[in-house]
Amino acid sequence: MKIVRFLHEAKETYGILEGSMIRIAAGTPFGAFEASGAFEASEAAVPLSAVKLLSPCMPRKALCIGLNYRDHAVEFGLAIPKTPVFFIKPSTAVIAPLDYIERPAMSGQVEFEGEFVVVIGKKAKNVPAAEASGYILGYTCGNDVTARDLQPKEGQWTMSKSFDSFLPFGPWIETELDPSSLKIQTFLNGQAKQSSNTANLIFAVPKLIEYLSAIMTLEPGDIIMTGTPSGVGPMRAGDEVAVEIEGIGRLVNPVR
Repeated sequence: MKIVRFLHEAKETYGILEGSMIRIAAGTPFGAFEASGAFEASEAAVPLSAVKLLSPCMPRKALCIGLNYRDHAVEFGLAIPKTPVFFIKPSTAVIAPLDYIERPAMSGQVEFEGEFVVVIGKKAKNVPAAEASGYILGYTCGNDVTARDLQPKEGQWTMSKSFDSFLPFGPWIETELDPSSLKIQTFLNGQAKQSSNTANLIFAVPKLIEYLSAIMTLEPGDIIMTGTPSGVGPMRAGDEVAVEIEGIGRLVNPVR
């Protein structure tokens, strides 16, 4: 099932994407799913082409994993981590598919980082890896936009990754997917720049949920950005960046 959030008649609305049509739904997948075991939808439907897609949810927090592909750590000359490295992006960084990534004036090197994203479906605390799948709503595409010239090689990365518009994700949440081996690619102006597979993650999704939920409570709608493979690079005004993940779809954002 593909869950979308979009503007319909000037209201934020959830729906289920079926082909080129969206079936308008009552409530949210974080309440209706959990309460009734089914997403109660009305008969009303609208064409995907006729709506403005929003980010598929609005997370309270985005937990971002650094150095989670071996080739990316090698790319930057960094040691392979023994435990997950993570930081948090604010909700003010979130933008929707086709929204502009804004290059901040204080940075001269803004880069893309295509990522596989986990969407938490229900409150999770101290969850064993073996039970992690029960706390996941689904998966989507993301771009961990980074002001590389403001990112220290060692130390806190938050400043370089938290500017407004530095967290595009979407276009929808795919709920029926095995995350263990999916092709992930990033394209800049149609040219492939990153290409890997989620099988190459150093810390797989269940381990990330176990580790993070031992530190803090994961809440419905929170997202986990699982890290980026090698091949990250700069984006300039006028560019278009696309993150494509097997079984999910394609997230596209222009740059200015």
